[in-house]
Amino acid sequence: MSQFDRITVDPERMNGQPCIRNMRLTVKRVLAALAVMNDWSELRAEYPGLEEEDIRQALAWAAQSLDD
Repeated sequence: MSQFDRITVDPERMNGQPCIRNMRLTVKRVLAALAVMNDWSELRAEYPGLEEEDIRQALAWAAQSLDD
């Protein structure tokens, strides 16, 4: 299993931005929502298809993208 098996990139979807499980929900949107929401349950209520592992992988993906 890939470390980021829930992060998908498809040039035909969302202009090639990294998305959660081929949904029209970008990693960027998840991260931006996390910045303003108090907890994960609030985020999951806003996006019912989102799972905890999706959030973990979005955070890990962002951290790896900033790796120097």
